[in-house]
Amino acid sequence: MKRGFQLFLLVLLMAVSGCQLPSELDGLPLSETEHNQSESRNGKVLRVIDGDTLLVDVEGSKEKVRLIGVNTPETRHPEIGAQYFGKEASRYTEERLQGKRVRLETDVEERDRYGRLLAYVWLGDELFNATLIEEGMAQVMTVPPNEHYRDRFQQLQNEARKKGVGMWKEKGREGRDVEDCSGEIKGNITGDGDRIYHTRESPQYEVTQPERWFCTEKEAKAAGFRPPKGVR
Repeated sequence: MKRGFQLFLLVLLMAVSGCQLPSELDGLPLSETEHNQSESRNGKVLRVIDGDTLLVDVEGSKEKVRLIGVNTPETRHPEIGAQYFGKEASRYTEERLQGKRVRLETDVEERDRYGRLLAYVWLGDELFNATLIEEGMAQVMTVPPNEHYRDRFQQLQNEARKKGVGMWKEKGREGRDVEDCSGEIKGNITGDGDRIYHTRESPQYEVTQPERWFCTEKEAKAAGFRPPKGVR
């Protein structure tokens, strides 16, 4: 009892005297602090596969790296072919990263189902994932649990659309704005990572919060999404 009272007095004294956590942790949520301790690796970009996928030499091992939180248009997909602004996005990434030394920051899940290393790619002090969104070269694609920079990415996309930069400026190949697909087919990624798309005929359409929008079911399926169970 006496020891418990002494501990209480000690805590009270620290509060009154203004003692606080180290400045570098002050104001950071626990998740931020933990994330700063995530694994980082250095590497050199050997080849740009497309706008959001790289081949990187990481400590002598060749790794296929998929950028977290972003999705650039396809350039040579076997089912949907080349998408609007895909070549421009791929060219931009190549010009910026080809042959450069980068730092790869991981999140909660280190690899995807294809074995690719999932990373935030840092070019010096620049977070390149964020740059792609800011320049209108990519759209936000959040796949839980890797969502550390989700809010930052979403804010950058909102600003890019308002400014009309990159893919948000020009018309698509069929004469439609890139964002015209909003309100059509919703792509939802569950907490378990399951990818499901909902058309307007889906009972869950109205309550679904989409991570991505699609113009057609074919496009949704090509991106790895499936219809809800019981719906063909």
